Amino acid sequence: MLISSYNKDALGDVLIVTTGQATASEQAVTQAGDVVAIFRQDNQELVGVNLFHAQDNLTDLTGDGQVFLNENQIDEFNGLLQKAGVNSQLVADLKPKFVVGQVLTLKEHPNSDHLHIAQVDVGADEPLQIVCGAPNIGEHQKVVVALVGAMMPDGKIIWPGELRGVKSLGMICSARELGLKNAPAKRGILVLDHNSEVGSAFDFNYAL
Repeated sequence: MLISSYNKDALGDVLIVTTGQATASEQAVTQAGDVVAIFRQDNQELVGVNLFHAQDNLTDLTGDGQVFLNENQIDEFNGLLQKAGVNSQLVADLKPKFVVGQVLTLKEHPNSDHLHIAQVDVGADEPLQIVCGAPNIGEHQKVVVALVGAMMPDGKIIWPGELRGVKSLGMICSARELGLKNAPAKRGILVLDHNSEVGSAFDFNYAL
């Protein structure tokens, strides 16, 4: 997994890369030059890197929020990691993280009076199981799915998780969660036009 974010106005010229999960107490940090590497203490897994002077170190780095590093930028980054003594290497991930999905089936959550367990087709080999509490969710709807590895507009990262003991591998989004213009304040997921193509990247210019 490779989740990269960049916001020069808010954080300065720092690229933040997340590759795994670890709480603050589980982390060990090392720095060499512009590279700050974050590892899990228990197994030395690389879970994150902060790269300072990012625009000086990576060619054509731009963006505001989640960014997707191209192959050339990944090669440059891996060279910096190697020079800093970090053995782990990053792998480019250019697949869209917000896609059109279709709700195939719904069933009630066994430990909740408002959650539902959805099987959602996102154009992959197998449907995703996603727990959703939206009051307007229904079978056969076309919806927006934030896949594992997505960064929401508010900075929240979507990880594999569980809701009341049931595995959930993604998030079915509302217009407000997606930060769309004119998003309604009321609760409920965004239901797309029935002609939307399952598995395609969601267009954040979607008109409500």
